[in-house]
Amino acid sequence: MLKATGIKKAYGSLPILKGVDIEVAKGEIVSIVGASGAGKSTLLHILGSLDKPDEGVVELKGTKVNKLSGDLLSVFRNQNIGFIFQFHHLLPEFTALENICIPAFIAKKSKKEAELRAFELLDLLGLRDRADHKPNQLSGGEQQRIAVARALINNPAIILADEPSGNLDSANAKALHQLFVNLRDNFKQTFVIVTHNEDLATMSDRVVTMKDGLVV
Repeated sequence: MLKATGIKKAYGSLPILKGVDIEVAKGEIVSIVGASGAGKSTLLHILGSLDKPDEGVVELKGTKVNKLSGDLLSVFRNQNIGFIFQFHHLLPEFTALENICIPAFIAKKSKKEAELRAFELLDLLGLRDRADHKPNQLSGGEQQRIAVARALINNPAIILADEPSGNLDSANAKALHQLFVNLRDNFKQTFVIVTHNEDLATMSDRVVTMKDGLVV
């Protein structure tokens, strides 16, 4: 599903990634752990095409993602990659339903098609009664589940999550990671998760440890 080879990245004279290789199979949950500054988030951003490596190749479903640019890259990312961040980044003026639909609208899906899929996801996540609520009317756990639904709406090949439970209490954090496991079990959804929480990382299929810009 995902293969990155020889990934190097520096900012100015500071090397962040020093030659990272990683592969992720379809339907696998991989957690990336390591101390702050190890290069975890930089790697995730490169895997998700939000940043480009100085050297190396990222392939997703056989496409060399870091060789794409402009509209081709934007379309590929929108259709194949879902993102979940520590802070949910929901738009405060929009309802939960509208927030979920945004990636589908970017993909030029009709309002009817987008909302039908959004309601399916709200049902799946037990949040249908929150469809018309705005983010400030939702709990932290509910907001993050809306962010998960938004990431899922275009049926992406892979979801990349950067500290997705870092802003949640322990109960909601565990529930979120269990949700990822359920999505893997029921829909073969693939995840790469950057996390500082090693206890939650053990719920993954595989844990990759980074140190000083390398996989160790």
